[in-house]
Amino acid sequence: MRLYDFKRGHKKTAEEIEAIMKEMFGEVKKEGDKMISSYKGLERIEVWLEGKKLAAETTSKKVDDKEAMDTLRTWNDFLFRVTGYTAKERKKKMTKN
Repeated sequence: MRLYDFKRGHKKTAEEIEAIMKEMFGEVKKEGDKMISSYKGLERIEVWLEGKKLAAETTSKKVDDKEAMDTLRTWNDFLFRVTGYTAKERKKKMTKN
């Protein structure tokens, strides 16, 4: 499981996160507080709010290089839209902590 901070003024509600997931990954199921989906190289995507942070857990599967790149790009776009931080900013925050 990985926790992501929200950029100031960028915090989303569970409903907003679910709408972004539907737009980017397609079908979204709910299991309690968790929103579950899948997308190409990500066999299972679980996302939920944990306090003031976004929690995410993913399970990947083997795909070809083109699908892997598309999966990573889409996942990073999703995290940017939800948290407000780019992949570069998230990496910097992770190494700083």
